[in-house]
Amino acid sequence: MSETVVLVHGVLVNGRELFLLARRLRQCGFNPVVFDYPSRQRTVEQNAQALVSFIEALREPVVHLVGHSLGGLVILRALGMRPDLPPGRVVLLGSPVWGSGVARRLQRAVWGRWLLGRSTEGGLLGATPDWDGRRELGIIAGRRPMGMGVFLGGLDGAHDGTVGVAETQLDGAHAAIVLDTTHTGLVFSRPTAERVCRFLKQGHFDTPVANV
Repeated sequence: MSETVVLVHGVLVNGRELFLLARRLRQCGFNPVVFDYPSRQRTVEQNAQALVSFIEALREPVVHLVGHSLGGLVILRALGMRPDLPPGRVVLLGSPVWGSGVARRLQRAVWGRWLLGRSTEGGLLGATPDWDGRRELGIIAGRRPMGMGVFLGGLDGAHDGTVGVAETQLDGAHAAIVLDTTHTGLVFSRPTAERVCRFLKQGHFDTPVANV
């Protein structure tokens, strides 16, 4: 029987952009399902509670979790709330676990605050819970600097155009890798899907940990 993978999208999207990643994970032998949530209308904590309920309703013995950008923060918050959820591995794709410099820049303008909505509360501006290391966690970041952040500023060092590589690194992660892709490209990239599949099956990537 295929193990279930819950895919959690980022801010300003609804999960439809995860179709290609889902298809590749299905080809890899998993059963992917997408958790859609109101990223702007509710706080990270509220969406994390909804994710907990979603996982419980699946009634699966093993549930892996893959989150893109804000989705990774929702996953971390959910596991912080309920460490007793079904076992499984976790992969974060370009998730700013230390907060987003680009989001901080956006917060300075009225239109930016409107754009991000409540996703900044306990999320994009920081306050991510500490990772307890109970589950195997892998981090994939991008380093192709094309995206909103190039124009807004707030990025230092290597970045994917929206999130800095350093912003994605979390103490207690089992593996981390940096790929030549943009922030949005993380969910469309075949190399990303291959690394996600490898980590969910074996708990490691096939490339050395990046120096950031």
